[in-house]
Amino acid sequence: MAILNLTPDSFSDGGAFIEPENAIAQGKKLLAQGARIIDIGAESTRPGSRYVAPEEEWERLAPVINGLRRECQDCTMSIDTRHIEVASLALKAGADIINDITGFQDAEMLDLASHSNGGLIAMRIRLIDGQIFMPDYSDPSPKKADDAIGELKAVKDRLLNANIAPERILLDPGFGFGTTFLEDKAIWNALPQLPKLLNWPTERFCIGISRKRFVSRAFEVEGNGLLDAKTAEMHEAAANIGYRVFRTHSVTRSAI
Repeated sequence: MAILNLTPDSFSDGGAFIEPENAIAQGKKLLAQGARIIDIGAESTRPGSRYVAPEEEWERLAPVINGLRRECQDCTMSIDTRHIEVASLALKAGADIINDITGFQDAEMLDLASHSNGGLIAMRIRLIDGQIFMPDYSDPSPKKADDAIGELKAVKDRLLNANIAPERILLDPGFGFGTTFLEDKAIWNALPQLPKLLNWPTERFCIGISRKRFVSRAFEVEGNGLLDAKTAEMHEAAANIGYRVFRTHSVTRSAI
């Protein structure tokens, strides 16, 4: 699942694909490299990122969705958004999947999900007064995976209680969203047990660690090239457990 950022401020490639023609060309390149899904986002959620109004978000997304659908009629497109207005327009424009980092906590987004037919990616996250909570990532306090796993179970239950078919859903553990490094490490180490703990098939998770602080800190590396190489190694380790969907900036054989 290849990431296509249409943002000026994403942490690793902000601004590179802000022009629609560049974004469409990059989407086609990622597909040619072997990506099965293109995950298109127009609002950065990195620490300190600027809020993007739905109108501006859709203005960035619309030409790229339409252009990719026109040039790659059979490609699978996921739209990374937390806004009901954008998700609704994207589905009408031909998007196949809605990727909501807030885990469909918004009642209108959940209702849209329950009355649509496409795929859903639901991530666990920590919000305070509607804002993404980002603690000190270097906090040395010991952390277990229990809280995050409980939050992911709540996401799963929310969608199933809305009568959404489980085969439509991918669950995302949400590495780095409200977690410290030690908690992310605990979540990673819990991956072998996670399907059993949540009573959820291994292949219906989405692992999103690409170029994140977790990888950088775990291996003490910086720069996209080194981060991509280490990310691919981690993807391969997770694939050996049975995980199958990896949200990534760099498409490699280990990631598809």
